[in-house]
Amino acid sequence: MLKKIVKFSLITVITTLFICLFGQVRVFAESGFSYKVEFPDNQMEEEIGYYHLRMKPGQEQTLIIRMANSGDKKTKVNVSLNSAKTNSNGVIEYGENAIKEDKSLKFSFKDIAKAPNKVELAAGQQKNFEIKLKMPETSYPGVIVGGIQMIEENQGEAEKAEGAMVINEYAHAIAVLLQEEDTAVKPELKLNSIKAGQANLKNTIFVNYSNVKAAFLNDMTTEVQISKKGNETVLYEKKQSKMRMAPNTQITFPVDMNGEAMVAGDYTAKILVTGADGLRNEWTKDFKITAEDADKYNERDVGLVQKTGFDWKLIVMIILGAFVLIGIIFTIIYFVRKNNDKKSKSKKKGKSSKKK
Repeated sequence: MLKKIVKFSLITVITTLFICLFGQVRVFAESGFSYKVEFPDNQMEEEIGYYHLRMKPGQEQTLIIRMANSGDKKTKVNVSLNSAKTNSNGVIEYGENAIKEDKSLKFSFKDIAKAPNKVELAAGQQKNFEIKLKMPETSYPGVIVGGIQMIEENQGEAEKAEGAMVINEYAHAIAVLLQEEDTAVKPELKLNSIKAGQANLKNTIFVNYSNVKAAFLNDMTTEVQISKKGNETVLYEKKQSKMRMAPNTQITFPVDMNGEAMVAGDYTAKILVTGADGLRNEWTKDFKITAEDADKYNERDVGLVQKTGFDWKLIVMIILGAFVLIGIIFTIIYFVRKNNDKKSKSKKKGKSSKKK
């Protein structure tokens, strides 16, 4: 009996943990919607899945995307035009996002391009979707980069499946590169700020820098070392390779504080960024973490909360205590039943002796 109880309890604990950790699952599923890019004569590269167009100052042009619905139901497609941006992992984003535009961006793609924000497709219907482009009147060295994102409506509706939350969602994004000149523009980096904050509810130091030129930065490596001001001992560090930056964008590079409490004080950051074609930038910058920020972020840090208010050793002790308690209860029940059996047997013997 005790073995069965232990086995059942372990299964219950494991199942509960699994549901807590993985109970919400995001599934990316494709439906009957599809598209085909119609390339114009001024397409600069062949055999690619995105637009790279030779443009002129003030030029107006219409791009065509062939949309199709092979499903048996009417569908709606939401369309957004976005400027290309660089996320914290050094990956270029062409879809909708909350990343801020850099101050060096003179002409945003979403201002140059115009298109309907929604398309309706009947079952089995094909339709040409048009994007109107109008280049700036002044000549522009380098490239203007953006993206066309298409996503069907109602994909984000949640469905319950055996206790898990399943969200079906699939988005299409097409990059657009607009270029007027062949002369290569080289990327140029500028350090903006170093601040304490949080990423995924964990204490983090963010290094923000920009690519202020209208050129891609490829094969980028970022290395950051954080130490107390006046002390060479490295407290936190991070190195990441195979990164990219879009033209005229900024990146907020996170340096994790290894689950440690944030301590107020003066710090120094040493930053090294290298990239293709010999690009190399080194910065040394002091920054400050205030007592107010340290207290605020420490209260919110999930790791610190687990250390202070969610002690796994205590949980293990509670579980073991529960098993011990169950064992004691069953032991008591066993002895009570045994005692009752003895009493019933003695009563039966007494009755049989009286009959005799």
